[in-house]
Amino acid sequence: MTRYGPQFGPDFTFLGVPECDLDDESSYADADVVILGAPFDGGTSYRAGARFGPQAIRMTDYLPHDGSRPSLALRTDGLQDLKVYDAGDVEMYSGDIEVALPALEAVVEQVVRAGAVPVSLGGDHSIAYPDAKGCANVIGAGRVSIIHFDAHADTGDIEFGSLWGHGQPMRRLIESGAVRGDRFLQVGLRGYWPPPETLEWMATQRMRSYEMTEIVQRSLRECLTEVFTIATDDCDGVFLSVDIDVCDPGHAPGTGTPEPGGLSARELLDAVRRICLELPVVGMDVVEVSPPYDHADITAALANRVVLEALCAIARKGKDLPEGTRWDPLLPLLSERPAPIPEGTIPQHHHTHLGHDQER
Repeated sequence: MTRYGPQFGPDFTFLGVPECDLDDESSYADADVVILGAPFDGGTSYRAGARFGPQAIRMTDYLPHDGSRPSLALRTDGLQDLKVYDAGDVEMYSGDIEVALPALEAVVEQVVRAGAVPVSLGGDHSIAYPDAKGCANVIGAGRVSIIHFDAHADTGDIEFGSLWGHGQPMRRLIESGAVRGDRFLQVGLRGYWPPPETLEWMATQRMRSYEMTEIVQRSLRECLTEVFTIATDDCDGVFLSVDIDVCDPGHAPGTGTPEPGGLSARELLDAVRRICLELPVVGMDVVEVSPPYDHADITAALANRVVLEALCAIARKGKDLPEGTRWDPLLPLLSERPAPIPEGTIPQHHHTHLGHDQER
């Protein structure tokens, strides 16, 4: 077959990066990152629509789709400094979850075996099972820790008579042996689910879940520092799973199960940047963007920037390691530009008057 195309709508890549065909190894042999669309919402328990998430995340931007995005903060261009390709949408029929999820797992595993980082654009959160398991199939069972941003724990057991759905992937991952419970870190939980018996199961697995009250009291920075220590202990890589509903609905209204009181968009972007700068990220997904419930593309734009923040941070890390440098977030934006004009010097100004230029 030719490359995975669009399951819905026109065929375009993430912000204009080159296409690749996973049946043609030469088309992604040098890839650092492969973007995958996972247009699946057959696991949703409330509001559907996340099947249209990959399309929205790829396209929502006010800038040209030219395959270039220089980061002001990181002084890198994640789409240029890395070899990023887009394989299109994996075929995932939302009416058959037991066929759709294995299809994604096989593709993620293929990308990891090729030496690239898979970035899956969801889709509902049930895709986290094939995404993380596809990485663990290559790196090793129990060798990949998970950092999971979400309003919900997603550790349910049987929901609506099924073992599979967007409220259960984290339990299924731990039960499968692909991921260790004591290397499973959750950030941003809040609200009124799960029930006590599910929390008890999580505790027996030695999961670590940071509820919003703890994050507010201790600070997100302090909690993340603790997360990093656990995630990198006796593991070879980190999988990052971002449910967009970790943010307050005021910052991400277009999602299936909104829960008030979450992180701000700024906090999420800063956290993703720091994770990808400091940790060995081997895979990532961004899920639960539901365009039918979005307003003014707020949620899709945030998800797009989550991906960009991750790519630019990975690129920055790639520059710093061989050069022995370390990115400094306190560095003023223009500090590396030419020095200011010495005091007492009168600069020449360039004036434009109704279509003709003059220098005075």
